[in-house]
Amino acid sequence: MGFLQGKTAIITGGGFAALKDGSAGSIGYGIARAYAGEGANLVLTGRNVAKLEAAKEKLEAEFGIRVLSIQADVSAGSDNKAVVQNVIDKAMEEFGRIDVLVNNAQASASGVTLADHTTDQFDLAIYSGLYAAFYYMQACYPHLKETKGSVINFASGAGLFGNYGQSAYAAAKEGIRGMSRVAATEWGKDGINVNVVCPLAWTTALEKFQDEYPDAFEANVHMPPMGHYGDVEKEIGRVVVQLANPDFKFMSGETLTLEGGMGQRP
Repeated sequence: MGFLQGKTAIITGGGFAALKDGSAGSIGYGIARAYAGEGANLVLTGRNVAKLEAAKEKLEAEFGIRVLSIQADVSAGSDNKAVVQNVIDKAMEEFGRIDVLVNNAQASASGVTLADHTTDQFDLAIYSGLYAAFYYMQACYPHLKETKGSVINFASGAGLFGNYGQSAYAAAKEGIRGMSRVAATEWGKDGINVNVVCPLAWTTALEKFQDEYPDAFEANVHMPPMGHYGDVEKEIGRVVVQLANPDFKFMSGETLTLEGGMGQRP
């Protein structure tokens, strides 16, 4: 039995996506596998219903846990607070508790320079990333307070290091980091720890980035000193699981770079 047996984790952007070679290419799905391996029931959200249903089918069959998949898209012009509250309401109806929130979902127009960015492209990154994390954190707060739960938010080396062609993405991710540090300060008294992960794994998004923006890809994406990109489950998901482990409860407000030696900073 894993340490999350009987507990519930919400993972945004948790659908299954396959790389060109057919292997799993979604960080959200890798995280979901890691949490399922510890016995957690899962609430998976995303924009693509087929990817969510594929994840649900695979996870329930392999791990014997329960998965609730909910189509949810935080975007400009939508009633985003209602969209997110619907997820939380359904999660509570199905499982009766929320122990972990993982804000992993993010869309962006990576590869477009700052001078060429449109407002719509900027909104895409800010709404899908920063606003989504904001609404999910607000809606989950009373439930996480009850369970003394954990929040794991996702940022990026794009913001830490100012990657070429990733202005909106970096802005969203650094906003998430700032908000996470404030939450760590404000929610510590409630027994909630909040941390941030900056991952580097080979994903379908990275494959698409390479195909569509080869110059920006070459400028930004380099082989880590460890000689490989992270595995979405073993090298990203397992760390995200441990951030919800009671042994790590005293760590809060921190940013972890999972980039195989590339994420070094003072």
